[in-house]
Amino acid sequence: MMAAGTAAKNGNKVILIEKNKILGKKLLITGKGRCNVTNAADDVELLIQNVPQNGTFLYSSFYTFTNADTMQFFEELGVPLKVERGERVFPISDKSADIVNALRKFCTDNRVEFKTAEVSNLLMQGNKILGAKLRTGEILNADKVIVATGGISYPQTGSTGDGYKFAQAVGHTIVSPKPSLVPLETIEKWVSELMGLSLKNVAISLANKAGKTIYTDFGEMIFTHFGVSGPIVLSASSHIRGDISGHKLQIDLKPALTHEQLDLRIQRDFLKYQNKDFKNSLADLLPQRLIDIVIKLSNVPPDKKTHSVTKVERTNLVNLLKSLTVTVKSFRPIDEAIITSGGVSTKEIDSSTMQSKLVEGLYFCGEVIDVDAYTGGFNLQIAFSTGYLAGSS
Repeated sequence: MMAAGTAAKNGNKVILIEKNKILGKKLLITGKGRCNVTNAADDVELLIQNVPQNGTFLYSSFYTFTNADTMQFFEELGVPLKVERGERVFPISDKSADIVNALRKFCTDNRVEFKTAEVSNLLMQGNKILGAKLRTGEILNADKVIVATGGISYPQTGSTGDGYKFAQAVGHTIVSPKPSLVPLETIEKWVSELMGLSLKNVAISLANKAGKTIYTDFGEMIFTHFGVSGPIVLSASSHIRGDISGHKLQIDLKPALTHEQLDLRIQRDFLKYQNKDFKNSLADLLPQRLIDIVIKLSNVPPDKKTHSVTKVERTNLVNLLKSLTVTVKSFRPIDEAIITSGGVSTKEIDSSTMQSKLVEGLYFCGEVIDVDAYTGGFNLQIAFSTGYLAGSS
C-alpha cells in the first residue's frame, strides 16, 4: 500500500493486486492487534543496528523515508500516535485497523485501482518486465512491477512465499527462508507443566554453544507446552544464526535483586516460615505454579523443615532463581514466526531504488527481500521505507 500510493502520487497509473478479500490482513494482527507501527529511535544508525540481516542495505531506504517520516505520514492521515517502552510507536487508539484504513485512504486519494486477484507469474521480454499474468489467465500489461508479497510466516494472512517464486522464475537468487522472531522449543520437559504462565519483569541471557552470551533483554515471557515464547524470547530468537542446538537461555526471575540481596530476602522468608516445610516457604517469593518446579530443580526435599535448610542449599536456590536455565532444541515452525529471515538476495537489488539488477522495471520491497529486524517496530519501518523508495523510484 505504501509503494502503490507513493507511485500513484507521482503521477503513475497504479493497480494494486491483492489476493485476499481485504487489504492489510497481516498488518491487522501485528502487535497483538495494536500495530507497533515504527520505532522512535532518534538516529537512523540505531535503526540499522536493529536489522541483523543485511542492515546496511537499508541505508538509502531509511534515509529517504525515515521513522520520523512514518510518524508524520500517519498523523497527517488522522492517526495520532504514542511512544511506549523501548521507543515502540503505536496508534493512540491501540487499533491496527486505523493504520490499515489510513494506508487504504492514502491509496484511494491517489487513485490507486484495487484488484482482488492472484498472480500466477510475471511477464518478461528479454530482461525487461512486461506485466503480470493472473490465475484467471488475464494479462495485465505494465512497464513497472513492484513485488511486495511478504515472506512465508503467518500463511493464513496470505504470506505464502509467492514473491519468492516470481523472483526465482525470472532469475533471482532466493536466500533460503527460515523463521525469525519465533518461539523456541526446549529440551527440558518441565516447561510444559508451566504452560500459560506469564512472567513479567524478568531478565534473560542467551548463550551460544560455546557459552558466549549473544543477547540479553528484560521484559515479559511466557512458558508453553513446547518451550518458551513472549516478547523477549522472540527477540532473542532472531539472534540465533546457524546451528540452533545447544543454545542456552538463562532466566533471571529476580533481576532487581543482586545475589546477596536475594539471599537476604530468602533468609527473611525462611525465618517467617521457619517451622513450615520448605515447599511452604516460597509463596511470598514466586508465582504458585513456579514453586513446585523450583523445588524439584533445587534438589532440596520439599518436606524438609525450613529452619533445617543449609547455607549451601540456600545458595543453590539463589543461583537457580537468578539463572533458571533452559536448553534450546529448535525453532517453532516458520508459520508461527512473526517474520521470515531470507528472501530475494540483496546483492541483486539496487539499494538506492529497490529495482532489480537483473530485470529492468522490476522492484522489490518489504519482507520478500532478505532483510529482517528485531521486534520493536523495525520490521514495519523496513516495509514503509522500502515501499516508499520502490514507489517513488
